[in-house]
Amino acid sequence: MERWWQYLTPGPVQLRTGLACLGVGMQRGRLPTVGPRTLDHWVAVVVTGGRGWFEEPDGTRRPVTGPAVLWLRPGVPHHYAPDERGWAESFVDFAGPATAAYAELGLLPEASVVPLTSAEPAQRVVARIAAACRRTGPLTGVDAAAGVHELLVELRRHRADLDPAGAPVLEVLRRDACLPLSVAEHARRAGMSVAELRRAVRSVGAVGPKEYLLGVRLNEAKDLLAASELPVAAVARRVGYADPAYFTRIFTRRVGVAPSVFRAQQYRGDGRLRPVRTEELAAELTGLYGPERGRAQARLATG
Repeated sequence: MERWWQYLTPGPVQLRTGLACLGVGMQRGRLPTVGPRTLDHWVAVVVTGGRGWFEEPDGTRRPVTGPAVLWLRPGVPHHYAPDERGWAESFVDFAGPATAAYAELGLLPEASVVPLTSAEPAQRVVARIAAACRRTGPLTGVDAAAGVHELLVELRRHRADLDPAGAPVLEVLRRDACLPLSVAEHARRAGMSVAELRRAVRSVGAVGPKEYLLGVRLNEAKDLLAASELPVAAVARRVGYADPAYFTRIFTRRVGVAPSVFRAQQYRGDGRLRPVRTEELAAELTGLYGPERGRAQARLATG
């Protein structure tokens, strides 16, 4: 039996970054049974090879065959072990407020046992986390936490229980995102119902089609605002919005500043961009805030 692990004790500042690594380890062979026990943090146990079982809180015992990941959730009892031949595993303990957002995005699934198409990408990340933990120093916690973010993405990317048909659907949505189409129209173009489109997109994108399309459109709008002097109304049309006021409302709520302000801050075109006048920005913001607050926000933004 081979075993190695190292634990970290992140301070309050490290925890405020959103995600902290609490420990990392690697084991192989005829390992002892774990639990029943309950933890106050998350653990990803990556089973790279071998077989065993995982017992749910209700007593249901699920088979485990590597490659797979066991998700140990805070506050939820768990109990598991390899069979008599043993298995190989790596584990990473982590905590922080960012786990709630990762769960909402689908990167921390509700399922306790999730099969993987391959454990190698996750293993490479775990090895980097382990190397960071061995390099004791002021940046050890930050370095290890960065690896945890990457590990969650790799484990989501290599899930074997997701519909592979979602990837081409996502590519079609990305290609057509800036066409003035509703989600229902996108679904019809793909030969799917809205519910089927939603399931396909969430299986690979961790968000619904509406949110995914919005992200693609806003990213394209930012590129156009930063690189060109197209009027905001023209940018809106380029990314699929016939109503410039509606585009401005959506952009401002999501980005935090109006399109004209974003351009004034980020312009990287070849020409000399003229400053945004207060009255122009006030007109742009009126549809979002109303006349009085729109003028006040415009004065603040333009100095």
